[in-house]
Amino acid sequence: MTLRVLSIFGTRPEAVKMAPVVRELAHQPDIESLVCVTAQHRQMLDQILNLFNIQPDVDLNLMRPNQSLAELTAAIFTHLDPILSQLKPDWILVQGDTTTVMAAALLGYYHHIKIGHVEAGLRSGNKWQPFPEEVNRSVVGVVADLHFAPTEWARQNLLKENVPPERILVTGNTVIDALQHVVGLPLTPEVDNFFRQYHLPPYNSPQQSRLILVTAHRRENFGDPLKNICHALRILASEYGESLRIVYPVHLNPNVQEPVYRLLGDLPNVTLLPPMDYFPFVHLMKHSTLILTDSGGLQEEAPGLGKPVLVLRHVTERPEGIQAGTVRLVGTNTETIVAETRRLLDDPQAYQAMAQAVNPYGDGKAAQRIVQAILG
Repeated sequence: MTLRVLSIFGTRPEAVKMAPVVRELAHQPDIESLVCVTAQHRQMLDQILNLFNIQPDVDLNLMRPNQSLAELTAAIFTHLDPILSQLKPDWILVQGDTTTVMAAALLGYYHHIKIGHVEAGLRSGNKWQPFPEEVNRSVVGVVADLHFAPTEWARQNLLKENVPPERILVTGNTVIDALQHVVGLPLTPEVDNFFRQYHLPPYNSPQQSRLILVTAHRRENFGDPLKNICHALRILASEYGESLRIVYPVHLNPNVQEPVYRLLGDLPNVTLLPPMDYFPFVHLMKHSTLILTDSGGLQEEAPGLGKPVLVLRHVTERPEGIQAGTVRLVGTNTETIVAETRRLLDDPQAYQAMAQAVNPYGDGKAAQRIVQAILG
């Protein structure tokens, strides 16, 4: 009997991590693979679909300017409900902890459809950090039928929540599958021209051989925390001068755009970019010295390329990187960010200890394990 599997995602990080699973599903003769995107993030989602050559069967196109979490959740429920009635999948696959994931899983439960949760079991223990992701993934954890935990630590979290062990499979993280695929792709002329335009590696000056890549955009960092991060970057840019280049692709949210451009826009060795496509971003990661981020996925990806990560958050649901030594939690205090960055820039031994630590997030075969579990 052919299984009908519907993969649902809405943001760029979800698409990156689901792309290897969708590709693996497509190769299975016993599976009819369908893809539905909510387009919670429109432009950033589309470039991942193009990169991995994924053609959605259903596109809900729900992105609206400045919509609230309540409006987005209501829109997903309203528009996805008739799709599930029409398609009647045997399985719904969701990934991670976005509003799309939470709403799609709950709606699948209403329709008595089996739910597979990719990247299950991440927990910070604080319902407000990250917000709203911590509660989103906890909701999915209640209704999921199969939990694809990326690590043993994630599996233990699920066991503590009384999830039956036979419903949990440690797979590794699919982001490593995606990263290995993209790193192996040749540079396109468009990407090469982009790097020339902004004098990014390998087209930067020899004096700016050290590059810090920054991403900061989480809701809990809006306001003073993001200003503190910008002040730290300003201090570092001024202190190291031409010997350092800071590159910051700035999220489109006005809560991020306004303070970042106001506080950093006048510095010659700080390059503020529009949000980058995943392909050139991976290339930039590969050429960076270290990464400062409040992102979740980058805590997993960067160590796969041997890049130390300083996490601009007070808690993380990915402690495996901290335990392995690839990641350090530094929060959003200006002085702490500056001190920890200086340590990695000025102490080769401290840098190598993080850069050479073993990445705990997988071997690039997570998607195969997930699809085989569904077939089983």
